Parts: sequence; structure tokens; C-alpha cells
Amino acid sequence: MEIDYVDNAPRQLKSFDPEIDLSESDAVHIAEIFRTPLDGSYNWDYRVADNRIRKLYELGKELNWNGSTDINWSQNPDVHERDPMTVEKQEEMIDGNPWIGYAPFDALTLADKVKFVTHENAWSLSQFLHGEQGALLVASQLASCAPSFNAKLYAASQTFDEARHVEVFNRYLQTKTGFSYPVTQGLKDLLDKILTDQRWDLKFIGMQIILEGLALAAFHVSRNETYDPVLKELLYLVIRDEARHVTFGVNYLEEFVATLSDEEREDRAEFAYQACIVSRDRLIRNDVFRYFGWNVEESRQALVDRGLNADFLNMLYARVIPNLKRIGLLTDRVRPKFEEMGVLDFENLSTDGDIDWRALERPLDMDEAA
Repeated sequence: MEIDYVDNAPRQLKSFDPEIDLSESDAVHIAEIFRTPLDGSYNWDYRVADNRIRKLYELGKELNWNGSTDINWSQNPDVHERDPMTVEKQEEMIDGNPWIGYAPFDALTLADKVKFVTHENAWSLSQFLHGEQGALLVASQLASCAPSFNAKLYAASQTFDEARHVEVFNRYLQTKTGFSYPVTQGLKDLLDKILTDQRWDLKFIGMQIILEGLALAAFHVSRNETYDPVLKELLYLVIRDEARHVTFGVNYLEEFVATLSDEEREDRAEFAYQACIVSRDRLIRNDVFRYFGWNVEESRQALVDRGLNADFLNMLYARVIPNLKRIGLLTDRVRPKFEEMGVLDFENLSTDGDIDWRALERPLDMDEAA
């Protein structure tokens, strides 16, 4: 076997002829190296030590779904198949829009107001897609670096979950929306930090507690607001997966964080706080404002003043803050910072570590999804 290491991925097409039977000495493998400071770990003890984690892994296997067949993609036409929207339908779409009363929005024509709403939705769904790709990459890392046998199995199953999520959000954007937005800098910075850090537990904290909590909040808000049956089904399936992921993170981290030194715990607590700040600012759709020629800073302030992301933020912190407290990362040093954000009222709510097995074990029900 020969390996040919290259500096960049080859650009030429490669044909595969099933009639050719290569021996090991004939095959030339083309490989490109990329480097990350990830520290991996073997686990040589294959006994099951934590039945909670094992049960979550089993549920992941039982509740697998197929994005191609379990979602009825034909419930509405693809973007290129739709008839032009009537004036009455456009007015219905804009009626009660929260941007009404903001001068730049009021100045738009009716058609451009509809276009603005479409771009807002595309922006949000694009961030879902980018976030799920990041979660896919982090989950694949955790399969390597998580220290326990059960955690490796679960991380492997979560990797497959995240792959499905990337698949369905990508398909929805391409077929039902028709375009997508780039990743926001804040989300990209958070993903970079999680992916390039060598500490496996920081990856758990960043993904299972913050990113997945963020995703659950955003997905619930989107599912409550959309009238699209395809998107409702898609989000129903994704939310069920994400709920297991957060539950896994809380239960697994609760015991591990207790073993850290005070300095190590404070370091993780500060990271969690910074990640919450990034999450708070994630729903500021600056790229949409720029696309329509609005003043970005004025529009950002208008969004905050109008409380257009209030439901999302309340749902986010109602989930994240109790989880941080349970795993021991709502420390005395970071508490004043969260208090300044006005989110400590959520700290005594129920956590995702309190497992509702009946809810998690419910079989998939697409009637419920609709």
C-alpha cells in the first residue's frame, strides 16, 4: 500500500472502474493532513458503568428517523414551482409583523416587505444549518476524546443525529427557500473555540450545554411561529434528538465537573458565560439589515427595543442557566455577570438532568409533528 500525501485536496475527477481489481501494492491512497490540538483517548474497560447514558444511547438507536422518507417534503411546492403570490396573500403575510412602525420597514413596498420576511427566515435557518454542521464536527471529536466507553458510544450516535440535521436543513434551504446566508461571526467564533480546544470537557460544555440549549430554544420558537407543515415536521424530529443530547451532557458533566480544581472549574464557568454572550447576540441579523440597506446599529437597537428576540432569549436562559447551576458552573465568580444580564431568575427551574423518560421514550408521531 502506498500513501501519497498532498498539500491540498486534488481537483481532478477520479473515475472508479469496478472491473479493475487492485492489489494492496497497486493502490495509491491520496491523503491530506490537517492538524488540531485534540487529545484523544482509548477506553479499555467495556463494562457499562452508567445506565442513564447507556439508556440514552439505546433511545437514540430506537428513535432513528430518515429525513428523506419520514418528512413529507411534498406538502408544499419547491421554491421554483410556486405560483406568484397574490396581493391579498402578501398583505396577509405582513399583517401584524413586529417590524411595522419602524421607518425603514414601513418605507418598503409590499413586495419588499414580503421579501424582508423571507430573508429573515432564510437567515435563521442558515444559522441552524451552520450550527448543526459545527455540532456534527464536535460530536465526531467527542467520539475520540471522551474518556468513558458509554460516552464514546453516545457521541458516535449523536454524530449520526447531527448529520441528519445538516442534511434536512440543507435540503429545506435549497428546495423550499432557495438561498442561504453565511454563518455569523459570533457563531463561527464559538464553533472555532470549541473545535480547536484540546480539553474534551470544554467541548462537552460548549456543545451539549450551550449550543444544544441554544438550538432547542431557537427550534421551539421557530416551530411555534411557522405555518409551513414541512418545517414543522422537520423541527419536530430535530427537537426530539436535541433533547436527548442536552440530557446526556448534563448527566455526564455533573459528575465530572465535581472532580475539577477550583481554578479549572472557574475557567470552564467563564467559558460558559462567554458562550452565553455569543448566544445572546446570535439572533441579531445584521446581514439582513445590510442587504436591505438599513443602518445596522439603529436596526440592532430597534430589534432589542421591540423585544423581537425576547421569546428566544427567555427560552434559552430558562434552559441553560439551571443546567449550568446543576453541573457546578454557576460559580460565585460568574454569578454577578449573569446577574447583570438579568437571567438568574431562571436558576431554580427544572434542569435537563431531571430525565423525563416517558417523554424521551415516546415513539415518533408525525401527527403530533403536524
